[in-house]
Amino acid sequence: MIKHLLSIEDLNAEQIEDILNRADYYARALYDGRWDRDKLDQKIVLTLFFENSTRTVTSFDIAAKRLGADVVNWNADLSSLSKDESFSDTIDTLSAMKPDCIVIRHSDYGAPKFVADRVKCPVVNAGDSWREHPTQAFLDALTMIQEKGKLKGLNVAICGDVAHSRVANSNARLLTKMGANVRFVAPQMLMPQKLPAEGIECFDSIEEGIKDADVVMMLRIQKERMDRGTIPDEAAYFNNYGLTFERLKHAKPDAIVMHPGPMNRGVEIADDVADDPKRSMMKRQVANGIPTRMAILDMVMSSKK
Repeated sequence: MIKHLLSIEDLNAEQIEDILNRADYYARALYDGRWDRDKLDQKIVLTLFFENSTRTVTSFDIAAKRLGADVVNWNADLSSLSKDESFSDTIDTLSAMKPDCIVIRHSDYGAPKFVADRVKCPVVNAGDSWREHPTQAFLDALTMIQEKGKLKGLNVAICGDVAHSRVANSNARLLTKMGANVRFVAPQMLMPQKLPAEGIECFDSIEEGIKDADVVMMLRIQKERMDRGTIPDEAAYFNNYGLTFERLKHAKPDAIVMHPGPMNRGVEIADDVADDPKRSMMKRQVANGIPTRMAILDMVMSSKK
């Protein structure tokens, strides 16, 4: 069992496998309509989202309610932070209300760890700065297993704004721990200076980077970096790095395409690739967010003493 889920880096392969097995159980249970709907009855999950979110906050909300928990969605704009209350005082105040679990997304590096050190309940990291997004990595891994039957030995190319992607960091750490071969594909200015795990191969050519890949994962290009001149305009980026069906021919014939969302259509990915019913896994990724987060809430809240 685990007390918190703050980082993939904190987990060993056995713990990762336990979470993936439980996520797979809940995915099957949701399909069959048979699971313990009162597993977290009378528990309260407090969600603290300091950054905007659609997929993550909604799937955590649904996941908790599927297990019978009540959810309190805290709003930063309506809180005393707007009256200059410190972050630590806000966390201490909320902790005094005794939630059974806190799910937090924050722009500050390491904020979930800071919270976990101050509260007495489990804390789940829903994304911090550019560092990690562990629950996204688990739902992505579940999607790969469902489609490919394994993680070990898979060739996974992660393409786009890798330097500023918490999704890339968490996926790379999880996948390498589970025996997959990870590649980063990005122009030099969007490649991280320090790699999150050993054994990652780096490419500045998308054609070379996705060659013989089993999984091609595209990342959102953050348009604010275009405004600062860090990368070319949208058309130029798409011309050099956008995923098209012509480029996808360099991957394996049965390669799947993934994207954590939100997408910039026509920038990092073509419409027809994103919408392809056989190759695109994006809707399945979104759907897998619920059983994956059910599994994580179940594990951390069941371990609470």
